[in-house]
Amino acid sequence: MNSNEETRKVLDHWREAVPDDRLAHLVKDATRALVRGLQMRLTEHDVSFGHWAFLRILWESDGLTQRELSEQAGVQEPTTYSAMKAMEALGYVERKHLPGNKKNVHVFLTRKGKALKKKLVPLAEEINDIGTRGLKPAEITTARKVLLTIIANLAEDEAHVNNAERRMPSTRELSRRIAESGEL
Repeated sequence: MNSNEETRKVLDHWREAVPDDRLAHLVKDATRALVRGLQMRLTEHDVSFGHWAFLRILWESDGLTQRELSEQAGVQEPTTYSAMKAMEALGYVERKHLPGNKKNVHVFLTRKGKALKKKLVPLAEEINDIGTRGLKPAEITTARKVLLTIIANLAEDEAHVNNAERRMPSTRELSRRIAESGEL
């Protein structure tokens, strides 16, 4: 069997095995591989992947409130609170109220948190280079365009959903719903 026949056979398998979810599965598997590769490297510096997400945001927008940080990271506020407590204990961030505002807690990188950028960003760049090895720059540009379009389309869809049953529930609310339905 020649290379074209082998390729056709593989493509036919994916089309038949998971014709509707193929792209979602591929994106999920690619994400899993990228996260795993980065986490292995972050661990060498005693940084968790969860903390990496917050560090990236703070390197660009230091001094956000915990709520703003939650929104930008796409996580619930209790998750951010727990992460910030842990990151504060590690000496990466400092949480404080600004003068005249006792309500909002702002998060600021410490010198140690800022210094991590020089160590960690090259690790992420390395993983991106490994993941895109063998791709031409135009293919990477196309992949970025495709993924950004998917993200934008799904965000637009979510913004236009008027049905309260289709909104994204919190983990606690979802657990309550499942318990009430007797599925637990």
